[in-house]
Order: sequence, then C-alpha cells, then structure tokens
Amino acid sequence: QVQLVESGGGLVQPGGSLRLSCAASGSISGIKGMGWYRQAPGKQREFVAQILISEGRTTYTDSVKGRFAISRDNAKNTVTLQMNSLKPEDTAVYYCYAPLDGRINWGQGTQVTVSS
Repeated sequence: QVQLVESGGGLVQPGGSLRLSCAASGSISGIKGMGWYRQAPGKQREFVAQILISEGRTTYTDSVKGRFAISRDNAKNTVTLQMNSLKPEDTAVYYCYAPLDGRINWGQGTQVTVSS
C-alpha cells in the first residue's frame, strides 16, 4: 500500500502564500507521478497540479497557473505545492494523490482557508 501524508495547510489572507507538502511511504517504487486535487464543501474534487517523478514535467489547471508551483524531492519521496497570491476561491481541502497499479491513492487532506 501507498501512504500519503499532507501538511502545511492553514488560514491565510488573500494575497498570501502557503506551502503544502506530501510525503509518500510504503510500496512507492512504481509511482510515476504525484499531484494535488482540491475540494470545497459541496463541490466536486478538482484537479490542481501534477508532476512526473522521474522527468519533473508539471501540469497545472488554468486557474492556478502562474501562482502555484509543484516540485518534488525524490530522495525524500515528497512533493511540494507552493501556493502564492492566494485567493478566497482557493479555499478547499487539498488532497495529495499518487496513481499506482491502476488505482489512485489519496492522502487524508489538509485544509486551506483564504479569508480576510
């Protein structure tokens, strides 16, 4: 099994920054990519960003391009989401994910609240 643990969420004012981290453990040797989804109350889970573990190629949803940056530290089996210029509409629970063997593994989520 793959275990994913997120950290770094919290309350921040509009225009502020947060950095989320996802640490992977367990049977992780076959993971090719990792990324982040987010989900606001009453909304569907929304793709945010992903990164290929070996190549480092990144993908972002349009609403976060230029503000968010995903990166990875392969030695530590971690993926980081740097979030800048945060907006109230970024408020959500952010979930780390890692597909493996045809199944998506999810972290438990970390709350990000952007509010004045």
